[in-house]
Amino acid sequence: MTARAQRPIGNLSRLAMCGVGHGFAPGHYLFRHLDIEFEANSVTGICGPSGSGKSTLLSIIAGWEKPTEGTVERTGIHSVRWVFQNPTGVPQRTALDHVALPYLASGLGRDHSEQLALQRLTDFGLRASAQKRFSLLSGGEAQRLMLARAVAGEPDLILVDEPTAQLDRATASTVNAVLEALAQRGAVVIVASHDQETLASCSSVLELSTDRASGDP
Repeated sequence: MTARAQRPIGNLSRLAMCGVGHGFAPGHYLFRHLDIEFEANSVTGICGPSGSGKSTLLSIIAGWEKPTEGTVERTGIHSVRWVFQNPTGVPQRTALDHVALPYLASGLGRDHSEQLALQRLTDFGLRASAQKRFSLLSGGEAQRLMLARAVAGEPDLILVDEPTAQLDRATASTVNAVLEALAQRGAVVIVASHDQETLASCSSVLELSTDRASGDP
């Protein structure tokens, strides 16, 4: 994958959680006692049954929600991208427009932005759909487009919710490989998924369960 600039070696992103727990009522926790480090150069998977708190944990990691207990330390994380399970875009804009926008916003010219956007689309198997309007994309194409747009922003932290849920196995493998390549460039990559192949491709996996939701200290 071609990048505009490599992150300096020794200045990689990192996020650490110490004793993190979260609940919506006294004595009732989604999870507790989470002690984990999310580091660059690796992809961390998060799994667990519905209602175990995966989306809430992603929100805490992103800094959008404060945990009920514990601390979250972020180092070298200045930009965050979250790719949601249900992709949304501007219906009349092309796939190329969606991915070129982050480059244009960074100050690059249109020609250069579109060249880089085409490379991102190629990474996700979407080059042939570059001129297709968002409203005409299939569910799987739209999901990959949102991933391509997130990667175009070159974030320090990228959160992905069920990235392969609507994809066939071959395309899912391509997406997993691109996420791993992004991590190798210095980003913290965290993937919430039920897909065993996606989880198997991760460097490590955090499993949420009801055992962590105990109200006991």
